[in-house]
Order: sequence, then C-alpha cells, then structure tokens
Amino acid sequence: MSATAGATGVGAAGPLAGLRPYVPWIGLAVRLGLAFVWAYAGWEKALDPDQAAYAVRGYDVLPDGLVDPVGYALPYLELGLALLLVLGLGTRLVASLSALLLLVFIAGIAQAWARGLAIDCGCFGGGGPVEPDKTAYLEEILRDCGFLLLAIWLIVFPRTRLSADAWLFPEEPPYDEDFEDEDDEDADEPHTDADEYRGDANRNPGTRELKGPEIT
Repeated sequence: MSATAGATGVGAAGPLAGLRPYVPWIGLAVRLGLAFVWAYAGWEKALDPDQAAYAVRGYDVLPDGLVDPVGYALPYLELGLALLLVLGLGTRLVASLSALLLLVFIAGIAQAWARGLAIDCGCFGGGGPVEPDKTAYLEEILRDCGFLLLAIWLIVFPRTRLSADAWLFPEEPPYDEDFEDEDDEDADEPHTDADEYRGDANRNPGTRELKGPEIT
C-alpha cells in the first residue's frame, strides 16, 4: 500500500475500500454542502450586524469590549470560509478552521444550557434572549455536530473534484489512483536467493518435501 493511501486511511483492505473511486466526488458534495452552511449563516448575520452582535452578547462569555468586534466580524469570517470551500482552495486548512469554529459554537451553546440561560443561538441570524420554553439547545448542538462531521471528512479527505487545490497541485494523484491491490504489491516485490534458501531449508534434501516435526 502506498504511503499516501495509508495517510488517507482508505487502503485497499480498509473499510472504505469499496468507496475509493467515489471519495473525491463525495468530498465535492461535502465541500459544497459545508460552503452552503457558512454562506447562509454569514449572509443572514451580515444583513443585520447589530443583531449578530446582540446574539453574541447573549452568551454572556466575552467582555463588553469584544462583543461588537466579534459580532461584526463573524459574518465575514463565515462568508470567507464559504468562498474558499466553493473554490476548493486550501480545503484541509479551511475545514480545520471550520471544525474549530463549530466546536466554539457547540461549547457556547452547551455553556449557556448548563448555566440556565434562555437564548437563541443566532447561528443563522436572530439570536439573543428568548423565553425559556423557546430554547432548542439539544437540536442546535446536534445540528452543529452534523456540520462538524462534514468538516472532519474534508480534513481526512481534502482532495476533491473540481477544486482549485487539484488545479494548483496536479502532481497529487486522486484517491482512486492511490491504492494498489495487495496481490499486485506482492507480485512486484523482488524474489531473492535468500528467500529461495529459506524455503529450501524447510525441505528434506532430495525429496523437496516439507520436513515434519522430529520425533524423539
């Protein structure tokens, strides 16, 4: 198995061996899906940056001096991630930043839930304090965990079809060319005289039969 295949974790005998020709296409769908998530979230916040800052304040975590800068910058960070994902540029790095941001969101929602705060997460616009019976912390955490799985897929399998990465780094083979059958590898290995000698050492001279255990 090639070193690249081992690094991607989709070797010939691996659990995803049957999917290996489709991994770059699955990655394309995952990449565009995560891009849509960030584009939608960022666009909704960018339409009302004051509301975005108000949503950040509702988490009651940041100092007052950081609430507005974070609230105003967050939509453009999300839109930037979306653009890079659409282009397929720096996919692994962008996916890693996406995973980190999603972990921050999950931690923020979890701490608000644990502290008994009643807020809407504001992940897709809106946000801020709500009535206690209007909270949806579990649903929000599970949703963000689903988005996190998309980011993890791209971290593990960053090479996708129709991406700027594939155009800028054409020397990297696609996943379906990374793998070699184990039988082919064995056939390509040179057969040395030492191997022949070791095989002959286990046979009786003249008969070429395998030696049995000695009986004393």
